[in-house]
Amino acid sequence: MNSGKDGTYDLVVVGGGPAGATLATFVAMQGHRVLIVDRDTFPRYQIGESLLPSTINGICVMLGVEEEIAKAGFTKKLGGSFRWGKKEEPWSFYFGVTQKNRKNPAFAYQVERMKFDWILLQNAIKKGVELRTGCNVTRPIKEGDRFVGVEYVDENNQVREVRARYVADASGNRGMFGAAIGERLYSKFFKNWALFGYYEGGKRFPPPYEGNILSAAFGEGWFWYIPVTPTLTSVGAVFSPPEDKKRPVDGELEAAMNGFIAKCPIIADMLSNARRVTEGVYGKLRMRQDWSYTQSRFWDKGLVLVGDAACFVDPLLSQGVHLATYSALLAARSINSCLAGSVDEQRAFEEFELRYRREYGLFYDYLTSLYDMNFDQESFFWAARSTLRTEERGNEAFIRLLAGQASADPAINVAQDFFDARQGSGAALEQVMNPTPGADAAMTTVGAKNITGLLPELDREAQGLQMLAIFGGDRPAEKPFRPGGLITSKDGMYWQEPTA
Repeated sequence: MNSGKDGTYDLVVVGGGPAGATLATFVAMQGHRVLIVDRDTFPRYQIGESLLPSTINGICVMLGVEEEIAKAGFTKKLGGSFRWGKKEEPWSFYFGVTQKNRKNPAFAYQVERMKFDWILLQNAIKKGVELRTGCNVTRPIKEGDRFVGVEYVDENNQVREVRARYVADASGNRGMFGAAIGERLYSKFFKNWALFGYYEGGKRFPPPYEGNILSAAFGEGWFWYIPVTPTLTSVGAVFSPPEDKKRPVDGELEAAMNGFIAKCPIIADMLSNARRVTEGVYGKLRMRQDWSYTQSRFWDKGLVLVGDAACFVDPLLSQGVHLATYSALLAARSINSCLAGSVDEQRAFEEFELRYRREYGLFYDYLTSLYDMNFDQESFFWAARSTLRTEERGNEAFIRLLAGQASADPAINVAQDFFDARQGSGAALEQVMNPTPGADAAMTTVGAKNITGLLPELDREAQGLQMLAIFGGDRPAEKPFRPGGLITSKDGMYWQEPTA
């Protein structure tokens, strides 16, 4: 193989999915030279079809792609439906208008990720980002204590180097560079596997809920049922792995999937007239495992991890693309501020990691409560109210959280401590809702100020807006999330010192 060197960029991004495309675009929009390298060609298949309003009404507006997405013909998602907890019948929620979002009713889309991701990537190119596909990144380049670029093998099997002032790992769950700055830590609470495929002709809920994602619990786990198009449905079974950790082989996947469907009456009914897609990009059953994790560090000098390269948690709340694009916005603020010389690098990236861990922690904590099947609908609402530390009605807190529009709790910055503190959170919440004789009285009150007793207090004034445009309307005055912290610039693209 021959070797060569490319030019120098302000930012090189490994991975062209939603996290990579969003980060690259926000940095290029500030006039910087940005390159994305990806091993695949686009459009490409990807799982994760159900989006949150925070992505559509917030990030996509900032990227300038909201009109193109609106014209793409994606299924509109006005809320969600659950067959979950004590109640046998399914129940639904509607994003609607919350206290934080009165000007623009919240909605999202169920998308074909091949099309959605390609829209974001094409927009990045329009904004000046360079794209190289078919490039297999092999290692980061480090000089002294700083990362200064990447090495990759291009489509002609030539080894190349590209230098940059900043490197971003947006390579998804494979996490190309996480091991170079820390370790991957897996959740003790979520150790699930997923088996998923696509079906034609599945049933839909009656209007206005025909675009809802359905999450349905059964004896061995739960199903997602996502109406991607009027006729195509993404269906996945999430379940605990067998004790021997033996994965079913390809020839066993069909029988395993059919067995799970037979054990979940509502999914069996929804698929009663459907057929599984067996050809094309949606034509095979796939498996994922061990997806709930976080890296011990999210950044080092010259290098930042965004999206799934940094962390991911159980997909029950459909938060994957939200966390990916939100982390990209946070990282873009840090990179833009450092390139402009307006904020010290240490402070800028500490702000990024603080806010990303906090947002991840919000979903992680609430997901542990949702896994308690002794809850009923109102109990889930109350748990959301407690998680968000809000005085609003429980159903509004629940909706804001599931829309990705919540004011989040602070992060626990040491990842292993985070997981250690949350081992068994579901059992703690079960004790709250179904106290045993002699239980601590402070843990038996639904809606207690700190329902699990696991999270520190946060000054309510610090629970300001987490990203520009998410809530609709004008952004309230922001205060730092911690002493000495930073706030967001008016345009949402930089960090700045707090105003007096």
